[in-house]
Formats: sequence, structure tokens, C-alpha cells
Amino acid sequence: MYQDASILFQIAGIGIIVAMIHTILKQMGKEEYAQFASIVGFIIVLLFVINGISDLFQEIKSVFLYRG
Repeated sequence: MYQDASILFQIAGIGIIVAMIHTILKQMGKEEYAQFASIVGFIIVLLFVINGISDLFQEIKSVFLYRG
């Protein structure tokens, strides 16, 4: 349970950092770099989510294939 909350806080932290970077770059007139930073942040969060979904499917697979 604590690991799930940790992942949520990591995703939220990445979102806050990416939003700050995006805002700073956009105010400096670097819209292309701001958009690139947002895309990179999205990909990092997507990797976290894909890893979590993979763990979920492994857990479901272990429940249904239990041969105890």
C-alpha cells in the first residue's frame, strides 16, 4: 500500500517540476523547449504507469495461476 502512495507522490512531483520548467521556459520565449520538456515529463510519467500496470497484471496472473 505504501508503495502505491509513493508512486502517486512521485508522479505528482514530476508534474509540478515539469509545470515549473514549462512556465519558466515559456516566459523566456522558448516555447519549443517548453513543449519538449512537457513531452519528456509525460513520457517519464507514462513509463511509471506502464510499469505499475505490468505489476498489476503479474499480480492478477499469480492469483489465477495459483497451484498451491
